[in-house]
Amino acid sequence: MGEVVNFERRRHVAIVTLNRPEALNAISPEMLVRLAEAWTRVRDDQEIRVAVVTGAGDRAFCSGADLGRFIPLMSRARPPEDEWDRRVLADRDMLGTGLLRTFDVVKPVIAAINGHAIAGGMELAQGTDLRVASDTAKLGVQEVKWAIFPGGGSTVRLPRQVPYARAMELLLTGDLITAAEALEWGFLNRVVPQGEVLPAALELAERIAANGPIAVEAIRRSARACLGRPEADAMQIESEMAAPVFRTEDAREGPLAFMQKRRPVFNGR
Repeated sequence: MGEVVNFERRRHVAIVTLNRPEALNAISPEMLVRLAEAWTRVRDDQEIRVAVVTGAGDRAFCSGADLGRFIPLMSRARPPEDEWDRRVLADRDMLGTGLLRTFDVVKPVIAAINGHAIAGGMELAQGTDLRVASDTAKLGVQEVKWAIFPGGGSTVRLPRQVPYARAMELLLTGDLITAAEALEWGFLNRVVPQGEVLPAALELAERIAANGPIAVEAIRRSARACLGRPEADAMQIESEMAAPVFRTEDAREGPLAFMQKRRPVFNGR
């Protein structure tokens, strides 16, 4: 049996793959731990500039928490049985890290939604910066149907990422929407045929990775930090984050390459 989360780096792009296709890539305790490790690796590896997260197979990106393993563990309906169970229970931040709820990888993350993104899978997608989905995918947070709370960030993020009334419809009905609807609502960047999801996401990742990495990280950090702030406060935050970028070697290289009509070489310094 292979790893439940696969990690691959192609030059400056990391590919994180949820690998439980037989379980629709449902999040088990081991998968959550492995995801947390993957995101820490993305953050700490200076060669990585962009990450893509996807699911194995063609049926699901992620169907959410494993209702037979993960939820009973968290509700104490079953005792811990192995090291993965114990690690999840010992670290209450594990869920926030694995689902990108409270953990900042610093670099842009692109979701390649190759199939259904439901419950925790939808919440993982909400923690990413850009999203490409299959035209057959469906998305939604169904926790309310099982009398549980979508605690991976949905009540905070969905009303910010789609119109309020749309968010509340998803949260309170537990209904799923099609990829076409999610695109119309502004939750997705692209909808493509099934076999083109990962290539489309990687093409987007490569375009971002070709830019100045310090500028990319600062722009992402500023956009996230300024969400919901009064304009004057947000402008101050932006100024504070912009100033150091102009003092980097890359900021000198970019305009010089433009003037010399050549491709810039960015070193992240």
